[in-house]
Amino acid sequence: MQPISLPPRLLMGPGPINCYPRVLTAMSTQLVGQYDPAMTDYMNDTMALYRRVFNTQNQQTFLIDGTSRAGIEAALVSCLEPGDKVLIPIFGRFGHLLVEIAERVDAEVHTIEVPWGEVFDPQQIEDAIKKVQPKLLAVVQGDTSTTMFQPLEELGAICRAHDVLFYTDATASIGGNPLNVDEWQIDAVTVGLQKCLGGPSGSAPITLSDRFVEVVRKRAHVEAGIRDAHHQGASGLRIRSNYFDLPMIMDYWGEERLNHHTEAATMLFGSRECAVQLLSEGQDAVLLRHQLAGDAMLKGIQAMGLKPFGDLKHKMSNVVGIHIPDNVDGEKIRHDLLTIFNIEIGTSFGPLKGKVWRIGTMGYNARQDAVLHTLQSLETVLRRAGFALPAGEAVDAAMSVYAGEK
Repeated sequence: MQPISLPPRLLMGPGPINCYPRVLTAMSTQLVGQYDPAMTDYMNDTMALYRRVFNTQNQQTFLIDGTSRAGIEAALVSCLEPGDKVLIPIFGRFGHLLVEIAERVDAEVHTIEVPWGEVFDPQQIEDAIKKVQPKLLAVVQGDTSTTMFQPLEELGAICRAHDVLFYTDATASIGGNPLNVDEWQIDAVTVGLQKCLGGPSGSAPITLSDRFVEVVRKRAHVEAGIRDAHHQGASGLRIRSNYFDLPMIMDYWGEERLNHHTEAATMLFGSRECAVQLLSEGQDAVLLRHQLAGDAMLKGIQAMGLKPFGDLKHKMSNVVGIHIPDNVDGEKIRHDLLTIFNIEIGTSFGPLKGKVWRIGTMGYNARQDAVLHTLQSLETVLRRAGFALPAGEAVDAAMSVYAGEK
């Protein structure tokens, strides 16, 4: 039995990515008891930090223990009762995930779709809301399967005008693209750490508006083993998941500290450090760094003679899709990048499987040396595979972006 020993990969795919070193350091911290004042102080501190990350004043801002999908499931399972109407605009793989989860709670799911590589105009969504009259609009902000970024700025006001709750999964976009929860009137947002926040998968920050909390609180339930005389029963149907029951989790993070689970302390320490990293550098500075890295990668790809995928006006700053040339074995290129240069890039899913590569510039890896090393290595592997390309121009184009020349 040998200790863990992994190769030194540079993770330049759509996520996960290499963690910020300070996050890994924080996660090596020794544990204390879950109700130790030192621990609950850090829980409160983490809540306050993520209010700043989300740009919100929402009191109910905390962590769901689990991957980003855990946060999605907690939001949807806690909000939606059987028969509730939910509208889900689909522009990639993760819109289909929202449908999958909503169907499992027997919600009445309505969808609208655009081709992968496009996003929705707000009017399309409002027209569907008028037709469906849903309880909830659930939409992905940034879908890494297509690299597209759905504008949200107008959707909150549309939802308020039609008395609809507004939820978004911003896992792939937060930290690298703007997200202003209060300004945009978003009622619930869930994210993960493993993209632009620069942490590992395993914790799902969430923020909930008072409107959203009022709805899920109607389904509040306290387990018999910890119930006291002052606890009242739910007026709505009991939430179908114990682990993802948001009112129970809110009671755990709240002043009463009702026991629900044992907080994943190591993930809390890492999550907190992701927020500290972002806020210490400054949100505007981090957004600019991601935009610069994304622009440099895009220009380098184009200079190499490769064609980007999708509507570039709506591309996320932190990931680019690339059409795999017809005469190139896409998986062989990925294999050689990984095994020769220790660089990972991704392919995609569904209709794009085997047709595009996806290269991310996220978190700790949204930096000049990582961009240049990836472009140079990709050029070398392509050239050796017989793909004709202008030597050196990819790196030159990227360096021009960093020099402010393009």
